[in-house]
Amino acid sequence: MNMFDKISEGIKEAMKAKDQVRLDTLRAIKKEFIEAKTAKGADGELSDDTAMKILVKLVKQRKEVAEIFASNNRQDLADLNLAEAKIIEEYLPKQLTPEELEEALKAIIERVGATTPQQMGMVMGVATKELAGKVEGKAISAKVKELLSK
Repeated sequence: MNMFDKISEGIKEAMKAKDQVRLDTLRAIKKEFIEAKTAKGADGELSDDTAMKILVKLVKQRKEVAEIFASNNRQDLADLNLAEAKIIEEYLPKQLTPEELEEALKAIIERVGATTPQQMGMVMGVATKELAGKVEGKAISAKVKELLSK
């Protein structure tokens, strides 16, 4: 079952359970998926890879908005956005722990043969492809910089 179908199934389940927050969140995801499928230059198909990128973007947006609401003393809206982010994360692959990230990056660095911070771009190219959806780009970048600086 592809990601689009999983979201559609989730919408049906949320309707049956009368879970309004989940329903609204999944409908927002489906809207983004449909927009991506029908965008100029799109071939009418939505690959799971593209779907993952959209989900990561939506989680990031929700978390940033929650921070803004929290800083403006609107904890109710911050909590809502964090709840939506948590629902979206359910459809993403399991996130790597810092230890798992370090292990994966060490293997990539060894494979690429990078030894200096100047070769970070080579490592980042491979790492972002292999770890897409499993870790945020900022975390990958910071860890690669740390490992290559040693």
